[in-house]
Amino acid sequence: MSIRPVAVLGEALVDEFHDGAVAGGAPFNVARSLAGLGAPVVLVSRIGMDDPAGRLVLDSARRYGLGIKGLQRDAQYTTGRVSVIEDSGRHRFVIHDNAAWDHLDAEAAQQALGSAQPGIVYFGSLAQRRPASRAAVRAIVKPFSGLRFLDLNLRPGDDARLLAAESLMLADWVKLNDEELAQLAAWFDAAAPDDTGRAAALMARFGLQRLLLTLGAQGWRLYGPRGDVLAQGAGVAQPQLLDTVGAGDAFTALLLAGLALRRDLPATLALANRYAAFICGVRGPLPADAAALQPWRDALHALPSSA
Repeated sequence: MSIRPVAVLGEALVDEFHDGAVAGGAPFNVARSLAGLGAPVVLVSRIGMDDPAGRLVLDSARRYGLGIKGLQRDAQYTTGRVSVIEDSGRHRFVIHDNAAWDHLDAEAAQQALGSAQPGIVYFGSLAQRRPASRAAVRAIVKPFSGLRFLDLNLRPGDDARLLAAESLMLADWVKLNDEELAQLAAWFDAAAPDDTGRAAALMARFGLQRLLLTLGAQGWRLYGPRGDVLAQGAGVAQPQLLDTVGAGDAFTALLLAGLALRRDLPATLALANRYAAFICGVRGPLPADAAALQPWRDALHALPSSA
């Protein structure tokens, strides 16, 4: 059986740190990691026609071997930008509004994916903040017959609760951190004394197949529909911690790569956990040198096949 690619939908942008800009955006981070790890991927996003941030995005895509067939160009709106404010080891993100990725074209997106025939689609909530991109994402995700993987990226706003609910109803698998799980439980009457109970209530409400909970230094858990813990792992220490930007995206990317390549799931999750810790030791969401991913690519492809 041939391996079908992962379709990644959403924002490609630049994160502006105090010491310079780096390409970012959760979907773009995931797509670049997938390419660098040797998993087939098609990114669907939108950048400016010719601006410095867009050139940075294109350069980074090429360095990681990520194809740009699904990367739309916008003559009116510029490439997205995020100001990263660092304070005592934590990060606050100011996401500038009305960027090119807010105006994703549905028809062009469907054309880019038509011949690829992806087996997995990855989408988030941030790329749905404006009507055009929201319509484009849902036009792809709603009729999709493969695995629909939601990586929530909750941001303040009056429509955050509705957007989360509508996205969860479209998903088969969802990845959350502990803060997001607590917020969703409060919104959707999923109160329970522990994470397992909250996860079970949310999965039942939205008909989810799997819920992946990431807990930072405390590790991760994969839940089944009744709140059963299917797999779990402890956190991995990073002795040379630089920042945690992109760590969750790295975990997601290696998991999706393992699913696409049909690798053993528990082994894939354990490797994803270690890969996320590795990313905490580099500046930004990915290493500047794409060759640094080669050991992780080798380790992924050496994992046993799934049963």
